[in-house]
Amino acid sequence: MLKKIALVTIALCAGGILWYLFIMPQDYVIRFRTKASPGTVNQIVKFWVGQKGNASFESQESLSDFRNTLTLNDTTLNFHWLIEKDNDSVSLVKVYINDPKNSLKQRLQIPFFDTDFEKRSKTTVKEVFSLLNSHLKNFKITIVGEAVIPEKYCACISLKSIQLNKVKGMMDHYSTLSGFMAKNNIELDGRPLVEVEKWNIQNDSIAYNFCFPIHKTDSLPRKKGIFYKRIEEQKAIKAIYNGNYLTSDRAWYALIDYADKKQIKVKKEPYEVFNTNPNMGGNELEWIAEIFMPLHVQE
Repeated sequence: MLKKIALVTIALCAGGILWYLFIMPQDYVIRFRTKASPGTVNQIVKFWVGQKGNASFESQESLSDFRNTLTLNDTTLNFHWLIEKDNDSVSLVKVYINDPKNSLKQRLQIPFFDTDFEKRSKTTVKEVFSLLNSHLKNFKITIVGEAVIPEKYCACISLKSIQLNKVKGMMDHYSTLSGFMAKNNIELDGRPLVEVEKWNIQNDSIAYNFCFPIHKTDSLPRKKGIFYKRIEEQKAIKAIYNGNYLTSDRAWYALIDYADKKQIKVKKEPYEVFNTNPNMGGNELEWIAEIFMPLHVQE
């Protein structure tokens, strides 16, 4: 009996060692918790990669599943980020790290030594974690719930960019729209807004209309590059965003999470109304934008 137990124990140990050395998908794993949504973590990792000359964003299965690499001297490390909701307000982030060139060496050394690979992995994830925590202090999102996007008639400019450059597009064309309104005595009917028509979550590209709501008349003037359209009233879910409009898309991700939690079908076509004029300066946390995500209406 004791011999059988010994044999089973040896077999289990041998199996565990073989799994650890040759089958386990990662050489090292780091976990942390954050109040950020998966989309916000995703964007911060992409931003961090963009600031590094030796890093590259490789692929994205979803907002919660993506990969990047980091090259150090003659070694390239692979980072696989997996994010899951720990509870309604906290995300659990798992970072699986591999050194493909030296995988067996790392697995043999890590249990017994404080290796350079382990130190580099910790330092890298700590950089992202610190950047994320700093970023979270710069904005606030309040979920309102179900709401209605009001009908508006607008003068618009059609633009395309990545999410990070949305505000630049607005700033570049603000004077064009405002000057056109003033020159032709067109009466405004609300605050400037953005209507996203296409959002590619994989590569962060958006096609959107930057619009000034106006009172429709029978003889509106024409100008190349500016078009008029009616935005129809539609049901949506809504959030209030406080912070620099550069990162108002963080509310998009918060609304997606809210819709998933509540099992609400939405169209990923964010609609933003900017109630504070950034040119007036002031505390960015006091800037207010209303962010909507339209509900998916079944035909």
